[in-house]
Amino acid sequence: MTFLDQARNLVRAAHDPQRVSALAAFETLGVPSTTDEVWRYAPLGDLGLERFEMANDPTPPSASVARDLAERAALVIRVHNGHLVEVRGTCEGVEVALRLAQSDDRYAHDAFAQLAFALSPGVLEITIAPGTVLDAPLVVDSSVGPGASFPLLRVLAGARSSVSLVEHLSSADGSFVVPVAEYVVDESAALRVGTYQHLERDAWHLGRSLATVGRDATMRQAVISLGAHYNRSRNDADLVGTGASNELRTTFLGRGDQVHDYRTRQFHRAPRTTSVLLSKGAVAGESRSVYTGLIEIEKGAKKTDARQTNHNLLLSPHAHADSVPNLDIRENDVVCAHASSVGPLDELQLWYLESRGVPRADAERLMIQGFLYEMVAALPVSIAEVIETTLARELVAVVEAR
Repeated sequence: MTFLDQARNLVRAAHDPQRVSALAAFETLGVPSTTDEVWRYAPLGDLGLERFEMANDPTPPSASVARDLAERAALVIRVHNGHLVEVRGTCEGVEVALRLAQSDDRYAHDAFAQLAFALSPGVLEITIAPGTVLDAPLVVDSSVGPGASFPLLRVLAGARSSVSLVEHLSSADGSFVVPVAEYVVDESAALRVGTYQHLERDAWHLGRSLATVGRDATMRQAVISLGAHYNRSRNDADLVGTGASNELRTTFLGRGDQVHDYRTRQFHRAPRTTSVLLSKGAVAGESRSVYTGLIEIEKGAKKTDARQTNHNLLLSPHAHADSVPNLDIRENDVVCAHASSVGPLDELQLWYLESRGVPRADAERLMIQGFLYEMVAALPVSIAEVIETTLARELVAVVEAR
């Protein structure tokens, strides 16, 4: 039975017109190709969607997040293959439930998002009541088994709330994962999100997130990607309220033949809105990275301040990085800037460290560490400590292979 046959059977059995509509949209759109500018750099010819079976098992492996992270969390929410498994802990002002998934016009041209809405068990919805303030983070521990999995997440941060959320995504071998996340940040609320993708090296990850930020609200997001054969991360911020603010930091470390493909969109639709995008990554071996970003300032969004920066380190003569920043400005009286760079480690800085007695390998590792750790520091402290340990181990392997 082909993957599409499995999908049709699952949707038919669900008796849900929303799923039927989403699957029909996927079949109409089809799997994208590199002739589509949005997928220009993606190795989708290697995907072979038909080789995957649906990952429907709701039984998770042992907990994948670090124990000390779980111990410091306000709540730990376990998800496996998109199924809500358990919620550990209690937290006043926070409601967790698995809801029916519904697509909308924002995903009309996104084939894989439509597939996710058709086949996901449901959307994990985290509702934060107005005025709720939490010191400890909420942790979503999401794991996927072999096969195709479609975890959906929606976070609704009520007015004047202040919450941190950590998402940890792990997988078994042979996974195809399409996570779709939506964050809605109401008036004067503050939401801080740290997403850590650490899938197995043969996995395919096609993730998308959309943040809608209201009046005087703040959304800060950090995305760290170390896993997957092909890692695609699309992150959109829609600043709809006057005084809304968004900060997005993304980072990755590519090894072997990994491909890290990031797309960002900072959409300013109201006056006095602010966005900062900083993307930094390093590619070693024969790995590649792609960054495509868009700052879009709509008519009427006066006094906007939008900035976009992308820096890439090449750690091997066979590694490659593409950087494509874009601006679309339809208003005067705004501040807007973009910058990008691609290059190797600075030999003069390496020489300086070596002249002070630091061995070459250690000097390289320290420089890469310093380049990437600025991004890790933007995460909630609890998950940052976990990632620092993993990243240090990965860097040793990268430097040894140089």
